[in-house]
Amino acid sequence: MRIDKFLVECGVGSRKEVKELLKSRKIRVNGLFITSPKENIEEEKDEVYYGEKKLSYQEFRYYILHKKAGYVTALEDSREATVMDLLPEWVIKKDLAPVGRLDKDTEGLLLFTNDGKLNHRLLSPKSHVDKTYHASLECDITEEALEKLREGVMIGEYKTLPAKAEKLEDRKIALTIREGKFHQVKKMLEAVGNKVIYLKRISFGKLVLGDLELGEVKEVSLEDIISFDVEEVEG
Repeated sequence: MRIDKFLVECGVGSRKEVKELLKSRKIRVNGLFITSPKENIEEEKDEVYYGEKKLSYQEFRYYILHKKAGYVTALEDSREATVMDLLPEWVIKKDLAPVGRLDKDTEGLLLFTNDGKLNHRLLSPKSHVDKTYHASLECDITEEALEKLREGVMIGEYKTLPAKAEKLEDRKIALTIREGKFHQVKKMLEAVGNKVIYLKRISFGKLVLGDLELGEVKEVSLEDIISFDVEEVEG
């Protein structure tokens, strides 16, 4: 593998940025400074250092994005801007895909990976992954409506699983669900006579949005992902 490609895939920077790092003698391979981006290395055997940090090749990548409203969750779309357009140049996009989806007008945490098996596991009906949303509502919500959400409500012919619902302030709630039905949060609030006017996902499993800025991307580790509370259910 070319050293510039290796450095980009290790998240050091964009192709342009790593060329500057090489030129500035910031990269060592087996103890020797490498300045040419065309230099080939054996990514599984050679020792590559950026300053004092040892770099290692990763087959699988995991990123979280603080999604902006106005972007559809898709790899490509002929008419709409997609979440892939929000990913910066340094993100390795080869085989990368979002895990699940957020509506076009919904903001918040969205996970991406090229690990197809993990993606499938997290989205499997047998895996229950908590997803917490903050929703601003058209009307103030009653305790009776919150209790209905906690017990599960009918959306079409489907009754949702029990949810966690908490009033945060007037016309704002936190709602935690374990499914991912189409427009589920919006439909659940409609089922109790209300309407969502703003929606933001703040957590997915044990990943939390935290202080990640709107539109910002952060790489996370496999250990972060496999620590999810994913419950395997027979059936």
